Amino acid sequence: MADKDIVILAIESSCDETAAAVVKNGREVLSNVISSQIALHTLYGGVVPEIASRKHIEKINQVIEEALSQAGVGLDDITAVGVTCGPGLVGALLVGVAEAKAISYARKLPLVGVHHIEGHISANYIENKDLEPPFLCLVVSGGHTHLVRVLDYGKYEILGRTRDDAAGEAFDKVARAIGLGYPGGPKIEAAAGNGNPDAISFPQAKVRDHPYDFSFSGVKSAVLNYINGCRMKNQDFVPEDIAASFQKAVVEVLTAHAMLAAQESGTRKLAIAGGVASNGALRGAMQAACKKRGIEFYHPSPILCTDNAAMIGTAAYYEYLAGTRHGWDLNAIPNLRLGERL
Repeated sequence: MADKDIVILAIESSCDETAAAVVKNGREVLSNVISSQIALHTLYGGVVPEIASRKHIEKINQVIEEALSQAGVGLDDITAVGVTCGPGLVGALLVGVAEAKAISYARKLPLVGVHHIEGHISANYIENKDLEPPFLCLVVSGGHTHLVRVLDYGKYEILGRTRDDAAGEAFDKVARAIGLGYPGGPKIEAAAGNGNPDAISFPQAKVRDHPYDFSFSGVKSAVLNYINGCRMKNQDFVPEDIAASFQKAVVEVLTAHAMLAAQESGTRKLAIAGGVASNGALRGAMQAACKKRGIEFYHPSPILCTDNAAMIGTAAYYEYLAGTRHGWDLNAIPNLRLGERL
């Protein structure tokens, strides 16, 4: 590696993926290894935190070794270690943080803690080499739904957020209710492809006096009430139609709020991020809405939307350039807010 290259070893363990990556100069991914626990947690209908933590402990060394091997580098070539320290499941986060601190201490490498949502936003930089702040970003994941103004690298202003369920959480709950199981996002999308999105009119909530905020508990409850109503009347329901109608309601709200924020802020660049950003209906709706308004639309590939360490490596790179360094007291912070300094 050339002396000027900054090579980050990144670790992500905030939920049920054990991931490690090697990222050079912020936007060149040399490796991106993910060990998923989906098959295991599917048995329980969702993520079991204790099991997730134990699997991280089992897998993390293997995943890091594989990431270094695929990148063709050793720890001697690493400039700094970046790790997700929040938000997420506290036990899962602790595994990654402890591993990162151990490597950093043993090799005398700088340690950079990264906010998980900052990682999701930064995933857009990997494949869109021309994207630079400022821009607007819609973050949609299992635990978060945020409309964020990206002022600069590492500097954010939250314009809107969900008041209750995150969009991905609603997908999971609706999928469970109509018998699709876990994980809900991809299963809802697949079922919706065979359904009629206009079959059922589900509500699209607005938060009074906060036009950029979201609320998805109402549409989730409307789906449950619809299903219960059908059962009480001994009427059949079509899961594919429910999935398509529910997905349409969520996508329309997300798109409308993002377009309103883009219009009122005067931004000409809009990105999406997070696990739900891999949803084809959302990507299509956002693409069409942006094109209609002359807004540049950015999105990561699906593999970079779900939890991964490459995005953490990119975020850590910009934090490293800004002088961010953390000590051995770095801890897991399950409720860490975006923009909150460690």
